[in-house]
Amino acid sequence: MIEALKFICKPFDELTLHELYAFLKLRQEVFIVEQNCPFTDADDRDQKGWHLMGYDTQNLVVYARILPKGVPYEGYVSIGRILSSPQARGKGYGKVLVQTAIQETYRLLGENDIKIGAQLYLQHFYESFGFESISEHYLEDGIPHLGMIKKIIPHSNNH
Repeated sequence: MIEALKFICKPFDELTLHELYAFLKLRQEVFIVEQNCPFTDADDRDQKGWHLMGYDTQNLVVYARILPKGVPYEGYVSIGRILSSPQARGKGYGKVLVQTAIQETYRLLGENDIKIGAQLYLQHFYESFGFESISEHYLEDGIPHLGMIKKIIPHSNNH
């Protein structure tokens, strides 16, 4: 059974310094140290997005960044920097995070197609949420990725 996660979703200008520090530290721990990938995490997109932070008791254990249409993908809203802390893995938190991120994206930005740049090894994980591959594999910061889109299914007006 998955412990209850408490989610907070805020635009950049409403973050506390402690929240900002916590997710920047976690992003560095996972993307730079754990994945041995030296890259500039501070990409000037944080200020344009919303930050979805998931806590178990007091600790930040999952995180995702929600970006508006055109940042970084022309014509698409986006979810990125999706991660689980190493200590929280294997508890199903990643699934809860992605489900919550999709719901928050629709709530904040309307029901739009969502584009992500997924790490290749997570392709099947994202497919389980309805994302479909739209590109060949490519290297981003030395890690194989592929573009994926979750399309909105139009509501039928048939009765």
